[in-house]
Amino acid sequence: MADNRGYRYGDGLFETMKLINGKIILEKYHFERLFSGLKLLKFRIPALFTAKKLRQEITALCKKNKCGDLARVRLSVFRGNGGLYDEVKGLQYLVECWPVNESANRINENGLSIDIFPDAQKSCDLFSHLKSANYLLYVMAAQYAKANKLNDCLVSNVKGHIADTTIANIFLVKNNLIITPAPAEGCVNGVTRRYLIEKLRLSNFELREGVVTKNDLETFDEVFLTNAMYGIKWVKSFRDKTYTNTQTLKIYREYITPLYS
Repeated sequence: MADNRGYRYGDGLFETMKLINGKIILEKYHFERLFSGLKLLKFRIPALFTAKKLRQEITALCKKNKCGDLARVRLSVFRGNGGLYDEVKGLQYLVECWPVNESANRINENGLSIDIFPDAQKSCDLFSHLKSANYLLYVMAAQYAKANKLNDCLVSNVKGHIADTTIANIFLVKNNLIITPAPAEGCVNGVTRRYLIEKLRLSNFELREGVVTKNDLETFDEVFLTNAMYGIKWVKSFRDKTYTNTQTLKIYREYITPLYS
């Protein structure tokens, strides 16, 4: 509807989920993030709007659309209809799903080419980590990537540090050290990011959440991106810098492959 607040103001959240054989991958993390975000945005959540209900509706829709074996699911939640100062008592939501090529269950053969989006920066505030329906900065960064024949584009924050990319979180590897932007740096709170951080903290790697800079991109040996649909993709180049992928492939096989089995 034209007066939907998601359409008018970007007043909503969304989750992109991967479903394999009727099961939502990292389901617990997805719904924890969704409901945490709705609480932060002070949505009035109906009693019947639960993770259990959403799971049932998602799996039923995937079955109906004949993509229950491997699907991309988008769950969008909006505050409702009305103007900016109207009192809105309910919420609206939309579930969509599509079949996905099984290559989504394999790491990319060809490495990605990335660069930094130069035209805008992301804030570091209470809402920066949300999967917000207001996606303008990432839309423009994706347009920049396409125009410059890149596979993805890095988004920097107002401090000039790396936050994330148009559709992913970023990790850098050098020997036994892995670094990734901390939540305070404005990155989206990715579910695969969360899962991988938990696993890597129990591994032989030294995992650090903190500041990631352009200099790090130029000096680290490997870079990989994470999101819910493909798990991990390795990056081959940033400008004139070329990366290897030895550790990235090990991490994928150790932690991502079991999710899809």
